[in-house]
Amino acid sequence: MPMTLQDLAARIGATVRGDSTKMVNACAGLEDAGGNDVSFVANQQYVRHLKSTGAGAVIVAQTHAAASSRTLDLLISDDPYFAFREAVIVLHGFRAQPDPGISKHAVIAPTAAIGADCHASPFTVIANEASIGERSVIYPHCFIGPNVTIGDDCIIYPNVTVYDGCVIGDRVILHAGCVIGQDGFGHATHTDDVGRVAHHKIPQVGNVVIEDDVELGANCTIDRATVGSTVIGKGTKFSDLIAIGHGAKIGNHNLVVAQTGIAGSSATGDYVVLGGQVGVGGHLRIGDRVQVAGKSGVMTDLDAGEPYGGIPAVPLSQAKRTALAAARLPELLQQLRELEKRVAQLENRSE
Repeated sequence: MPMTLQDLAARIGATVRGDSTKMVNACAGLEDAGGNDVSFVANQQYVRHLKSTGAGAVIVAQTHAAASSRTLDLLISDDPYFAFREAVIVLHGFRAQPDPGISKHAVIAPTAAIGADCHASPFTVIANEASIGERSVIYPHCFIGPNVTIGDDCIIYPNVTVYDGCVIGDRVILHAGCVIGQDGFGHATHTDDVGRVAHHKIPQVGNVVIEDDVELGANCTIDRATVGSTVIGKGTKFSDLIAIGHGAKIGNHNLVVAQTGIAGSSATGDYVVLGGQVGVGGHLRIGDRVQVAGKSGVMTDLDAGEPYGGIPAVPLSQAKRTALAAARLPELLQQLRELEKRVAQLENRSE
C-alpha cells in the first residue's frame, strides 16, 4: 500500500529525516532495495551499506544516522528492527488465510467440536473428541488426533500431525510437517532368564502442551512425555527442524534456532536463546535469559543470565579463548617439535 514517509513514520513510531513527502510501497533488504522501498539497519556490521544502498528510505537508530549519505532519507527509531517489522505489516500485511468453512472432503468425527469461523481444508482428519477453537485454520493433510484441544486463532499448516490428547493454546502457529506428541524415546534394556538382552518399549502415556502464542517452524518434533506433559511455554518461537525430547519443559519466550535438539526431562528458563545446532543433554537446567552460541553442546546446568558456547558449553569468553588457542595448535605443535630437537641437541652435547 503506497504511502508517504511521514504517514509510515506515524504508523511505526519513527521520525523522518529528509523528504517526508516521498512515496514508498514496499520493504526490501539494503542491497536489493530500490527507490520506492524501505529498508533498515539494526546491526553494526551493515552500517557501511548506508552509503551505497539504493533504498528510498532506511530505518535506523539515531546512533547510525550520521553514517548515511546526506541524500538518503531516514526514519529514525529507538528500535529499528521492530520498526521494520511494523513497516512490513503496514506495507505488506500478514499472509492471507483461507476463508472460514469446512471442506466436504475433510473427515470430521461426529464427536469433534469445531468453533465458529474455522477453516478445515480438504483431506484434513479431525478425530473423535477433538476440539478446535474459533477462527482457527487447518490446512490440507493434517491429522488432529482423538481428544486433542486446539485453541482460538491457530494456524496449522499442511501435513501437521497432532497425536492424541495433546493441548495447543491460542494463536499458535505450526508450520508444515510438524509432529506433536509422537512417542518419546523410552526403552528399558533388560536381560531375561536365558541371557537375551532386548530394549523394551516404555508406554508413553503423557502428552504435549503448547501454550499461547507459540510458533514452530517446519518439521519440528515434540515428543510426548512418558508421564505428565512435555511443555512449550507461551510466546516461544522455534525455527525449523527442532527436536524436543519427552518430558522437557521449555520456558516462556524462548528463541530456538534450526537443528537444535533438547533431550528428555531438561528444562529452560524464560527468554533463553539457543543458536543453530545446539545440543542439550538430558535432565539439565538452563537458567533465565541464557544465550548459547550455535553448534554448542550443553552437558551441565547453565546459570541464568550468561552467554555460553563451545563443546562442552562454557562461559562464552572462555569458549572464545579456547577456539583461538585451538586455531594456533598447528603452529604450537611445530614450535614444540623444534624445542624437542633443540633439547635433544643439548643433551647430545652434554654427554
